[in-house]
This record gives sequence, C-alpha cells and structure tokens, in this order.
Amino acid sequence: MKSRKSTDNYIRAMRVFVGHRTKAEKGFRSRVSMPELTAIAPGVPPTPEHDLTFHGGNTIVNLIFTNFYVGGSDAWAASDIQSIDQALASAMSDPNLNNVMCQYYPSGQITSTFRGSQTLAGPPPQTVSQGDVENLVGTLSRAGTLNGFDLTSTVFNFMLPSGTILNTNESPTSSTIIARTESARLRQPATHSVQAAAVPVEEEEDSTQGLGGYHGSIHVGSGPNQQTIYYAVGVYSENRPDGSVNGIPVFDQAWKNVVATFYHELNEARTDPDVEDAVRAGNDPNAVNFLGWTSSQGEECGDFPVFEANPLSQVFQEVELTDNSGTVPIQFQYSDADHGPGEPRDKPTPFAGQASQARRQKAV
Repeated sequence: MKSRKSTDNYIRAMRVFVGHRTKAEKGFRSRVSMPELTAIAPGVPPTPEHDLTFHGGNTIVNLIFTNFYVGGSDAWAASDIQSIDQALASAMSDPNLNNVMCQYYPSGQITSTFRGSQTLAGPPPQTVSQGDVENLVGTLSRAGTLNGFDLTSTVFNFMLPSGTILNTNESPTSSTIIARTESARLRQPATHSVQAAAVPVEEEEDSTQGLGGYHGSIHVGSGPNQQTIYYAVGVYSENRPDGSVNGIPVFDQAWKNVVATFYHELNEARTDPDVEDAVRAGNDPNAVNFLGWTSSQGEECGDFPVFEANPLSQVFQEVELTDNSGTVPIQFQYSDADHGPGEPRDKPTPFAGQASQARRQKAV
C-alpha cells in the first residue's frame, strides 16, 4: 500500500497482524482507508465505534485449514510442530471460543476442521515477502499438492521458522522456498495460470518492526475455471539472542505465539476472506463489496483488540478448553456484542448482522 491523498478512494482494510505501538502498526494504520459508513476482556474499555459491519462479501462458515512448515524438518522441533498442530486445531474447534465468532454468521453455526500438516523441504529462507508466499501457493497448486481440498473454504497456513523475517512486499525476494513436501515428492505440475493482479505498492514494514503475519488470496485458472486460493502466513515470534524481536512475542514459549498468530489469521480469513480482492480493486466503487466483516476504520476481527490492549496480555491469554482437557494460547477477537475483545462464552453470541445493518442505514 502506498501513501495516498485524502481524496483517494482506495480500499485499505487491515489484513495484517501487527504489534501494539510498533513501527508496523503505525505504518499500516496510517494507510487504512474505508468508505464512510455513514463479555469484554478485563481491563479493555468498550469501543462501540469499532464494531464490525458486514459489507456483503464472502465468509467461510465451515472452515478447513492445513499447515505447511517452511524450512524443512531441521528448522523445526518435532515437539513444536506437534504442539502447534494440536493447540491450533483445538482452539479453532472449541465451542466456547466459537460462541464468540458465530455472531458473524446468520445461522449462528460454524465449524472448523484441521486437515493435518506437512513440512516443506529446506533450507530456511532468510526473508519471505508476499510475492514469495503467493508464488509458493501457485507452485503448490500447479503441482497438485492442494488437490482434494475444497478451495472455497480452505485456508493454507505457512509457518515460517525461527529466524525468518516476513514482509509485505508484493515482489519476490532472492530467498528460495522449496515447494516440495518432505513426506512425498510433488507430482508433475499441472497447467494453471496464476493471475498476479496488480496490488498498489505498499511501504514496507517487516516482522522485526512488529509484523506478525497476514492473510490473502491468489486466483488460479481463468474464465469459468478460475479458482481462489486462500492463504495465511506468520512468523515464529520470538525474542532473539541478540536482544532484537521478530514478530509479536507475548507468551513464554515461541510455539504459543505461533498458535495465537494463526488463531488471529484464521478467524480473520473466515470473516473477511476476500480482502485482497478489495485491495486490488483499488478505487473501484464496488471494491468494498469484496469485504466481509470489518470496522468502519478498516479493522478485521483480530485487529483492534491488539491495538487497544496495554499490556498485550489483556488479549493474549491461555484459555481453558470447553471440555477441560487443557489450555490453548489464543488472542481474543473483537466481539460486537461486547464492543471489544470477547472472552469465551458458554452460549452462542446473537447474530451481529441486525445491528450492523442498522449502523449502515443510519450512516446513509
């Protein structure tokens, strides 16, 4: 995203996960632009002006996700992979956590299914850009690795290993991510075209400046056979030995930060999956129609809780699973019902759409 004059009408919704009061937060929030629309976590005041509004775009009711660990098995501790897979699957399917998120769906019913994980061969990349991730998604698609997934409801997660820096540059870097799983060799590439639609160039912030991850999409094929592939990418948030920080380290173990990052991204991807198309549409008056649920400030469900929390532990917490089988590290998501970050609920939250529609009509 690039700096704009106030008269520009480009859609700039937040699709990135950034730390509170970081350079990344300052940069991304300064470039957010939205058309004028005309049980909260302890310690965080209600903020009804940041309630989410439905813009008419897609949402994912029955979410499927799978994890790709970038950098090879040498870059990942087997215990970390096991812990991340188990905790993220448990968090995304937990009834009390989903009782918060179900308010953004008219049926009040949502599901989440984890389809396992794979490790992509190394070596670990030094830096990863949005261009790198989207090239990787396209390569995996052409190779048939993504066959068998319902692309309309699946998000492919790319976990970056310790030491890898993430940025939002749409151009590929010189780093190489090998698109070959260590468990099986890829089939010969099928014939697909990856459409690299123009996205306005953005000023770059990276994970050493508070960026934790983001979600997006690419289109493959053309005409009636065109398909959308959804992805999320996140760093291994940690305090590094040299005293610097990569990502958004909050918990006492880095794998927990990974779980919280992708809990954030998956819930944003399910409530606002086509935000990338809104950004690509630029100043097209219909660009906003690609958006699902965002605030009038352009924030997705995970964003404002991070901006508002001080300290971050107000919204990054380990919570007890509904079945009392243990705890999972998550980030509280925005709840219209609470006008702020919502804690787990033992009953489904009422549908937020009626209040959302009322706000839209009042603005007009």
